[in-house]
Amino acid sequence: MAVKIRLKRMGQKKAPFYRIVVADANSPRDGRFIEEIGTYDPTKDPSVYKVDEELAKKWLHNGAQPTDVVAKIFKLAGIEK
Repeated sequence: MAVKIRLKRMGQKKAPFYRIVVADANSPRDGRFIEEIGTYDPTKDPSVYKVDEELAKKWLHNGAQPTDVVAKIFKLAGIEK
């Protein structure tokens, strides 16, 4: 089972808000997920993100692959493999 750490879109039309989730690579963007590990709000200036560092490191250590945007958020938060 390929596991990805990616964004799940929430919020209203033209006002996106994202949850950072761990999900099976085959599940839809806003579909089933395994665990929620943070949030990301790009509408604020500067963008606001909150990440549970322990859970993120656990999933990275177990082989979950972050998407490009999530990898940038992790880099800003100081989370590396």
